Amino acid sequence: MRGIRRKEKAIESDEEMMTILERAKYVTIAMCQDNEPYLVTLSHGFDREKHCIYFHCAHEGKKIDILNANNTVWGQAIDDKGYVEGACDHLWATTQFRGTVSFIKNAAEKKHALRIMIHQLEPNPKKVIETQITAKSLKRVNIGRIDIDYMSGKRSKEVIISV
Repeated sequence: MRGIRRKEKAIESDEEMMTILERAKYVTIAMCQDNEPYLVTLSHGFDREKHCIYFHCAHEGKKIDILNANNTVWGQAIDDKGYVEGACDHLWATTQFRGTVSFIKNAAEKKHALRIMIHQLEPNPKKVIETQITAKSLKRVNIGRIDIDYMSGKRSKEVIISV
């Protein structure tokens, strides 16, 4: 696999890359079917212990069709630190990842996945967990799991003004 060209921008720390996955409000994943790319943005939860990303989605649709045919994905999470006015520059950090997607059938793992997602996204997770995770919702929800097998990271360290 080709390495990063701008070595000074590389994130070497797995800890930093995982922190980006936890901070990001969404991830974008790329899929491919019949040599045709497809890109989707997902709300998610990153599970450090299992080194995977959980997301919820419909039980059918284009994304599901593609993932059933080819479950390998590339994805990105970004920690957007904002545009720097007057410098025509942007500050950011990203984690790129590759993994395989599977869909969870087990109710206990679905409950675990939903807790991970809610804790990552909600300022008051306890209330949401109590009202949203029910036996009925666990039967109805479709949860995908991306098992990550490769990560790399890159960041802008400072504003660079080109003249």
